[in-house]
Amino acid sequence: MKHVELGRTGLKVSALGLGCMGMSENYGPSTDAESLATLTRAIELGIDFLDTADSYGPHHNEELIGRFISGRRGRPVVATKFGFVRSADPDAPSIDNSPSYIRKACEGSLRRLGIDAIDLYYAHRIDPLRPVEETVGTLAELVREGKVRALGLSEVSAATLRRAAAVYPIAALQSEYSLWARDAEREVLPACRELGISFVAFAPLGRGFLTGAIRGTDGLAADDYRRQLPRFQGGAAVHNARLVAALERLAARRGCSAAQLAVSWLLSKPGVIPIPGTRRIGRLEENCAAADIVLSNDERAAIEALFPIGAAAGERYDADGMRQVNG
Repeated sequence: MKHVELGRTGLKVSALGLGCMGMSENYGPSTDAESLATLTRAIELGIDFLDTADSYGPHHNEELIGRFISGRRGRPVVATKFGFVRSADPDAPSIDNSPSYIRKACEGSLRRLGIDAIDLYYAHRIDPLRPVEETVGTLAELVREGKVRALGLSEVSAATLRRAAAVYPIAALQSEYSLWARDAEREVLPACRELGISFVAFAPLGRGFLTGAIRGTDGLAADDYRRQLPRFQGGAAVHNARLVAALERLAARRGCSAAQLAVSWLLSKPGVIPIPGTRRIGRLEENCAAADIVLSNDERAAIEALFPIGAAAGERYDADGMRQVNG
């Protein structure tokens, strides 16, 4: 597995990371035993960039990763996040970037992960009630105190990214980026390249839709998060399934799966680190094999013609989720 620099930090990570959220929630039932086996196989394959968050579970995912890395020689690079408030209190804010909350969240993540310093610490979402300069200033203090090594932001605009980077170097911006979510190419990706910031692409397989294994909400568990996403519903799902069927035909001509074609396309983009999430070894190995696919210019052009910006029907999130994206 090729390794790349994370931003301008000097920290090297695998060119393909592993999103760990589904090991704890949102995509149907999971078992720790299967998840731990998949994490072990990831390390064997050279994937050493693990992505988690305190809100996944909540807390279960960080605890799982902490168990996995405990006593492991050559510890993987761990990215985690703060900002989402999971509370039974109906009056609690859904996003909190206050200095006191950031410090509390950091201490909790360090404890659950069982580490002395978080390799990459993201603001999961930006609190609209607070300037991003204050948030980054607090995070910079954690770096100076040795509790965090590098800083990241998630789902922010190019303008917010520039304001943040003026306060302290940002190593990575994480956002959804895939064949059916290419909006970042307009402003955010160019800003990342200008500032020397890695773009970490979550949901690079459209939360499973781009694999061809999912055509809508049929067959999903009753509590599966994707049931509430517009792209998986009704006419939007029918439209999107047609696009994926065409992608599958392109992949068949290339001798690979649709998932591998989608991941290899992202890997061909300078400065982009995809983090496909899975809890299954078979899917992990399939995704990893995409790193060996080298696309020609003609192949990239054919893929992008099939999935131009805005090709997918439906929003990425429901209305509440879209309101939390910093535009």
